[in-house]
Amino acid sequence: MTDTTQLPVRPASLDELTALIGKELGPTEWHEVTQERVDAFADATGDHQWIHIDPERAASSPLGGTIAHGLYSLSLGPALSATLLRFDGFAHSLNYGYNKVRFPAPVPVGSRIRMRATVQSAEQVGGGIQVTMTQVVEREGSDKPVVVSESVARVVEAG
Repeated sequence: MTDTTQLPVRPASLDELTALIGKELGPTEWHEVTQERVDAFADATGDHQWIHIDPERAASSPLGGTIAHGLYSLSLGPALSATLLRFDGFAHSLNYGYNKVRFPAPVPVGSRIRMRATVQSAEQVGGGIQVTMTQVVEREGSDKPVVVSESVARVVEAG
């Protein structure tokens, strides 16, 4: 049986993955959202919308300041989830995509965010195991999540 009290959890078989179904993992440590990180994300993606990179202009907006790109928060998913669940007991793993992604609330620059994850399913598919997880990113001091996603990974058992 995989121990879910010790993070990251490291399953190494389909049985160990199915034992995780419905169990919440986390939360992760807090991640600080800084203007420097948001600006670097804007540079990497070419998305320089003022609400993300112009603190002076954003200060007079209804949001009161710059906010992180929704995709910035989503892009932290692999790194944050790796602190909760690792597939290093498998021959290899791949991010297969997302079934659903929502950004229910903004992430003001200066906020701290963290993730909780729940394995929803683990099913044998051609060439490996497909693992579907709900990932919820929350902002410190807010009751509303900032990202809710259903991520899909593919793993191949060692052997």
